[in-house]
Amino acid sequence: MRARTQRSASRRSGRQARPELDPFYVQASSPTADETARVLKHGETFAVFDHYGDIKPVGLGEEGVFHEGTRFLSCLVLGLGTIRPLFLSSTVREDNDLLVADLTNPDVRRDGEIVIRRGAIHIARAKFVWHATCFEKLVVKNYGLEPLHTTLTIRYDADFRDIFEVRGMERARRGTFGAPEVAADFVVLGYQGLDGITRRTRLTFEPRPAAISEREVRFDLSLLPGAETDLYVTAHCEVGDVAGSVTPFDKSLSQANSELRAEQAEWCTLQSSNAQFNDWLNRTVADMLMMVTQLPTGPYPFAGVPWFSTPFGRDGVITALECLWVNPDLAKGVLAFLADTQATDVVPEQDAEPGKILHEMRRGEMAALSEIPFGRYYGSVDATPLFVMLAAAYYERTGDLAFTRTLWPNVLRALAWIDTHGDPDRDGFVEYQRHSPKGLVQQGWKDSWDSTFHADGTLAQAPIALCEVQGYVYAAKRGAAGLAELLGDSARAAALGAQADALRERFEKAFWCDDIATYALALDGAKQPCRVRASNAGHCLFTGIARPDHAAAVAQQFLNESFYSGWGIRTLATTEARYNPMSYHDGSVWPHDNALIVQGMASYGQKAGVLQVTSGLYDASRFLDLHRLPELFCGFERRGGEGPTLYPVACAPQAWSAASPYMLVQACLGLHIDAPGRRLRLTHPVLPPFLSDLTIRNLRIADACVDLLLLRHGHDVGINILRREGQLDIITCF
Repeated sequence: MRARTQRSASRRSGRQARPELDPFYVQASSPTADETARVLKHGETFAVFDHYGDIKPVGLGEEGVFHEGTRFLSCLVLGLGTIRPLFLSSTVREDNDLLVADLTNPDVRRDGEIVIRRGAIHIARAKFVWHATCFEKLVVKNYGLEPLHTTLTIRYDADFRDIFEVRGMERARRGTFGAPEVAADFVVLGYQGLDGITRRTRLTFEPRPAAISEREVRFDLSLLPGAETDLYVTAHCEVGDVAGSVTPFDKSLSQANSELRAEQAEWCTLQSSNAQFNDWLNRTVADMLMMVTQLPTGPYPFAGVPWFSTPFGRDGVITALECLWVNPDLAKGVLAFLADTQATDVVPEQDAEPGKILHEMRRGEMAALSEIPFGRYYGSVDATPLFVMLAAAYYERTGDLAFTRTLWPNVLRALAWIDTHGDPDRDGFVEYQRHSPKGLVQQGWKDSWDSTFHADGTLAQAPIALCEVQGYVYAAKRGAAGLAELLGDSARAAALGAQADALRERFEKAFWCDDIATYALALDGAKQPCRVRASNAGHCLFTGIARPDHAAAVAQQFLNESFYSGWGIRTLATTEARYNPMSYHDGSVWPHDNALIVQGMASYGQKAGVLQVTSGLYDASRFLDLHRLPELFCGFERRGGEGPTLYPVACAPQAWSAASPYMLVQACLGLHIDAPGRRLRLTHPVLPPFLSDLTIRNLRIADACVDLLLLRHGHDVGINILRREGQLDIITCF
């Protein structure tokens, strides 16, 4: 999917994983620091804490406060006296606005006697991230019967490592650390990068501490019974020569919450009588709001925390497609950014070609120095047709003709890339082969080095034509044909429609494999099909390129035990040579992959599969921390009384995983919006067994708005219109 590779141990065939084939491997040489890491994000800044709310340099080393691709805080450890407090509980609140943790003291002995009994001191810890700053408030209260005297310490450090260093890459040289600036109530830690940019972490403390040094601060506390005191710590990330200003904790939190409420109001809301489903959907919208960053071109969903908190083309488009029916503004922001960053020249070291859509864009020292190619990198074969698909889908969802007109030149350039650089041998299929020696070997969404192979496990040689990419191209040309007709270019519309039809026929002949009853994973450089049962074929249902009888066969295959784990559809069937349930792409379960497949099933009328997969993912969410679907989880068979097996270095939250419940609901309802025609259509709507009802509120279509109540009666669904403002036809097809 992006600049990384799979982190598995071994294959059934005995072959070992070879991370040296991909320098962007995320190392997992030691256990994770904490199984319940707490994540906060705002804009270009995110933070990963342990369950205490601390940052410790242990485990994978993923904890810290990161800003613009650099870790600005690599240690922040709270101490009570000379020891660590006892942990009571912690969570990130439902809106993702605040991390809260409750801590207390262990028994404190002096000269063999207990002088402070366990539980006498309560520490309430609250943290949030906003505008390049991590804010923290500590409330310390004495619940004992005697006055107490103790100290509270905070150790801190800043290593200013690039995110790729944190992921495991080694550098020959680094910049220089400046002398720490220590004052009565603040400390500044600085670093001069090899890119010439100064980065600083400004730590401020209130009230003035009793002692302060380059790496630790100490507060002396004297509390009467029942008394409490408040302490404040802020860590502000500064880039360049200008020092930022920080507003107080309470004022900043109030402003952040006001901003969050305004953003929440833009989203359609879903609710049912099932409290656990509501928790799942509440976490979905909260994670989406957290992952979306406001760029100059509009809102854009950053891919995932911690490893991919940056714009990715493929991820942004798919996330926008998943969310399109509930909030089309996100799609507009994605399209605007990708149009603005569309490649204009051939740049081999970036895998860039005219008209190609961005794969990822990184900020940070290593990107600036081209130590990694991802400052602006175009090495994905599918982002370009996906961009065209989203452009067409956005117009249908909104009727926004003015924006569509401004986007049309970018669509034409993307179509030109598809027909030229995307198909260099002119065989009618879009294929990939990297041009940068530092770039990605595999350039589909499964971008592990070993994700594309033949039935015997032999790796496919480039150039490679993936089956799902041909589906994206088919849908892109069909969508672009509609836009061309809308904009008065009937000749181009007819040509694009004919090209799509010809591609579908050519695709069936080249990719369908009777012996495995599915589409080949890919064609290799010799045009030989990779006869491998993989989830990629499900995307061919999503795009509509699959012939109906073949679509039915593929859909049914996904529901048998070789694909369906009980939690979701595996990326690879258990029958295949490279199957490994602990791999990144060769047997794991990805929520976004399942969502696209389920939407494809719905479009071909395969509603039984829709319900089965939706129920599996919902069940998985009930076992997961905060009901949050991670980037992926392992593909082991579901076992009674146990939850899904977690993948050790999966991002959580991950934008396209967070958004997947929206597409699952859309598939269940057969929901389709035609804003220019002012129509909302529900085709064969069903509700999964765990839902007896579903209320949809604030669904905006053009200048109309509607609230709906859906009630399940056995296998049927009744639809009640609770509110309708403006002209809108609601059509139900049973």
